[in-house]
Amino acid sequence: MRKIPVYSHPAAGWPALFSSTRKLMDYQTFLRGSVSVFKSNQPQGGFDCPGCAWPDHKSHKAIDVCENGIKVIASETMTKKADAQFFTRHTVTELQGWTGYELEHSGRLSEPLYYDAAQDRYVAISWEMAYQRIAEQFKQLSSPDEALFYTSGRVTNEPAFMYQLFVRCFGTNNLPDCSNMCHEPTSVMLGKQLGIGKATVKLEDFEQAKLILMFGQNPATNHPRMLEMLAHAHEQGCRIISINPMREQGLSKFRNPQKPTHMAAGQSNDMVDEVVQLQIGGDAALLTGIAKWLIENDKINHDFITTHTSGFEPIKQWLAEQSWADIELGCGILETDIINLAELVAASPATICTWGMGITQHVQGDDNVAMITNLLLLMGMIGIDGAGASPVRGHSNVQGDRTMGIHERPSKSLLDSLERVFEHPMPQKHGYDVVTGAKALIAGKLKIFMGMGGNYAVAAPDTSAIEQALTTTQLNIFVGTKLNETMLYPGANNLILPCLGRTERIVTAKGEQFATIEDSMCQVVPTQGTLKPVSDTLKSESQIVADIATHVLGPDSTIPWQAMSEDFDIVRDYVAQAINGFEDFNHRIRTTERGFHLYHAARHRIWNTDSGKAQFEVPKYPITYVAAQMAETTSVLEDNARKNGNVDDDQNDGQKIWQLTSVRSHDQFNTMIFGYKDRYRQTNRRDVLLMHPDEISRLGWHAGDSVMVSRQGNSDSTSQPRTLGPLVLTEMDIASNAVAAYYPECNDLFDLDTHAPDSHIPAYKSTTVVLQRVNASIAEPV
Repeated sequence: MRKIPVYSHPAAGWPALFSSTRKLMDYQTFLRGSVSVFKSNQPQGGFDCPGCAWPDHKSHKAIDVCENGIKVIASETMTKKADAQFFTRHTVTELQGWTGYELEHSGRLSEPLYYDAAQDRYVAISWEMAYQRIAEQFKQLSSPDEALFYTSGRVTNEPAFMYQLFVRCFGTNNLPDCSNMCHEPTSVMLGKQLGIGKATVKLEDFEQAKLILMFGQNPATNHPRMLEMLAHAHEQGCRIISINPMREQGLSKFRNPQKPTHMAAGQSNDMVDEVVQLQIGGDAALLTGIAKWLIENDKINHDFITTHTSGFEPIKQWLAEQSWADIELGCGILETDIINLAELVAASPATICTWGMGITQHVQGDDNVAMITNLLLLMGMIGIDGAGASPVRGHSNVQGDRTMGIHERPSKSLLDSLERVFEHPMPQKHGYDVVTGAKALIAGKLKIFMGMGGNYAVAAPDTSAIEQALTTTQLNIFVGTKLNETMLYPGANNLILPCLGRTERIVTAKGEQFATIEDSMCQVVPTQGTLKPVSDTLKSESQIVADIATHVLGPDSTIPWQAMSEDFDIVRDYVAQAINGFEDFNHRIRTTERGFHLYHAARHRIWNTDSGKAQFEVPKYPITYVAAQMAETTSVLEDNARKNGNVDDDQNDGQKIWQLTSVRSHDQFNTMIFGYKDRYRQTNRRDVLLMHPDEISRLGWHAGDSVMVSRQGNSDSTSQPRTLGPLVLTEMDIASNAVAAYYPECNDLFDLDTHAPDSHIPAYKSTTVVLQRVNASIAEPV
């Protein structure tokens, strides 16, 4: 095989420090941002980093933030403003042509704005006038279900609770959030199999684990604080296996910026023992092989299965029916290598399975999570120290928002509880999620869109169609800190309502307030900004929700909206009454240094499932699903060629069938683009197509060639062809028959109809595409 040019340095270390410093200077917030860096994730008087949801360690550090966190902080603490003056220089039509990077760096939103169609610009509007326009439009709806209320995972618990309460008092459960696009299969399947859709582990379990299986994760880019725990676990003798189509160089070694000896002496820790480069979408097949071998060789935990589980016989029979030929075809890994991995599982007394969106964002994403859970149940790895399920969420409070009730399919117990506490009827019909909401928007069924943070159109599939649909509404409301693409496609009325950031002080008539978040492992912690707000006209998210609720629901509402916005203790008292696990909320959050852990029944082997036991689940999709999709695309192309009288002469520049996955670069966080450099993949641009150099040579192509990426329509014509490019061919250590492109630029290759059946998560991580070289060698910029 050809040698692949790789990033040869350890993850983090000096490059991370230099990159963080440059980013603070790039945003012109070196002093203001640096002050915030020292306050990030601090237990007393600090704020929780607005980046990822990785938990805080119980030990205290003077600086407890990663490179990615510093970039997010730099973005939020910049003092440059995207205000009405900014829009006098730029029309909305002009801004539609800006890149995500340019919009991200345009400045902080600092005053309420209203879109003036005559000028094609946003203009200043008073808060009161904005609220009046909102109330007028809400009153014109024929049904509350004509409004959609999206939520970003950066919203803290207190405003999230108020937001869902307002929406339900208004009369709808149309509460999609970013969970619908990242870990919804986790929530759905863990809820179905274990009784709660959250991690069963605590951070301390990583210190006791003997085997960690990492599925579909790139922590060095997406949640770098995890690297320290992985390095520590490895140092303690834990074996760590990365299961991923891409060999991520940031997982090879870790140089800890918190250790002076590491930095001064150039030391580093090893992390991953082995990388299993399976095919894109092959996780369920690989797990099937592992589980099949464990059962057939009697390496399972019979006592746990008998005492604590249901559904073992159906999964055992299904596994017996799966051939090794299909397993190999489904995952691209040889039987002998799968057995070696199964033997490691069998020998481990404490195994953690941890996963990211490489597992969830597939048509078979529900099956992937089900098979991970099945594996843990076979081995009795739920409810013991050093073992369990560890989904790693992205946004800092995406899990907390769901706990607070941001959910389009709320449980009856939640609705009953809200009715009891607030003596107000709650809507019972399930609402729209991201996928069904976007479809309703495109179909013209929605008159109002409200986004509590986030970048809905760009985060979702079919970006262009959603942007166009937003221009047909009667009202769009965007609550946020930064300008983004979704705000640039105005309907008849369009409002931007600027809010305080996580790093800024919230001071009300009742004094300085703090909020809370819930991390990926069910720990609830306080967060309190310390910076002077970038503008005196900013409001907290809680205040904005309270003001809108007051104007829309009327001043006679029995719910004390304004009192809640002024005193977050009142919100927490209501949460304590309405949400299980938050009893005595205000006392507990004040008397524990690092917050408190929410009770997790499955961690104690109590199963709140339909059967009263942990549930094995048989996958719905065949393990050869991806291979079948590629075969179908090949068939469609051959049929088209025959119809057009073309003969496949296998020319080097002809069409080729591949499986494409979307990835994030090292210089972005979700849809926020901080820069163009992907340090670990050694590229300085975003318009790239990543492919193994052996595959490039096999095609007779070269790195730097210009390639078009197309997704063919289905044979039944329910899906139309889509094209992206040209993209620059770039070398990457990725599995055979696999290519990768950057999210969100590749989102128009994905459609709203291709998603997991139960969770409805879009298939961002696996779609069959056709590649065609259009010209040779575009130079890589320096």
